[in-house]
Amino acid sequence: MDVKKEDTSEESKKNHITYYRSLTKTISNLKSEMKGEEDPVIKNHLEKRIEAMEKDKIRIKEMFPDIEE
Repeated sequence: MDVKKEDTSEESKKNHITYYRSLTKTISNLKSEMKGEEDPVIKNHLEKRIEAMEKDKIRIKEMFPDIEE
């Protein structure tokens, strides 16, 4: 399997920072939505989406450690 080298150029950094911030906002919105949700299936689905987004944030933070919340 080929491993793609991560692009750490300035343009990539700018795009990743924008994406990182949008993930932060989306996670916040999903957490708010989860508070009002009672269906366990939907809650579980939202939790899994949040987990996936948190992992993506970690990956971006590892690529660009100087990103701030």
